[in-house]
Amino acid sequence: MSNQITVTEFLLLGFSNIRELQILHFMVFLGIYLAALTGNLLIITAIALDHHLHTPMYFFLMTLSILDLGSISIVDPKSMANSLMSTRAISLYGCVIQVFPFLFFATAELSLIIIMAYDWYISICQPLHYESMMNRRACVQMTASIWISRVLNSAVHTGNTFAIIFCGDNEMNQFFCEIPQLLKLAWYDSYLSETGAIAFSVYFALNCFIL
Repeated sequence: MSNQITVTEFLLLGFSNIRELQILHFMVFLGIYLAALTGNLLIITAIALDHHLHTPMYFFLMTLSILDLGSISIVDPKSMANSLMSTRAISLYGCVIQVFPFLFFATAELSLIIIMAYDWYISICQPLHYESMMNRRACVQMTASIWISRVLNSAVHTGNTFAIIFCGDNEMNQFFCEIPQLLKLAWYDSYLSETGAIAFSVYFALNCFIL
């Protein structure tokens, strides 16, 4: 350990070395980002301004647009900047800034989709009780529970991931920082950590499916 050099930045190998392909990558991701940005902002604006759309269904839809906007804004700008400037480097702290919010937005979207499904279930199967069960207070409480639980979940995963020591190899076969790729760069055997992360993800996804 005394002879190892601690990693302070990572190299994202998801980018091509050919300049023309880097420009193409930038243009494609820019188009995707602008389309997602425009679409989600239009949804958010329309729902916020039209009081006829102030219903649980559209409230959850607006929240989903916010989460979608957040998740794509974490990955795309850095990816486009690296392609445009022909670089692959991202600092350790930059990686932390990517991992935590991406985990939060991705898992929060899954949880919110479950609530949206529940909202539809109540409106179809128990229409007479819909207004009393899916009132504004209930919607806010469910949404707040998602945000709080996903923040705690993301903090635990991010903390456990960056608590390990990265030495030597710093190359990731990805265009953004993600936990499985980071665990492969640990100085010790990260098999148990990788297995634990995968098991938790499967458990979370299975619970979403069951619910």
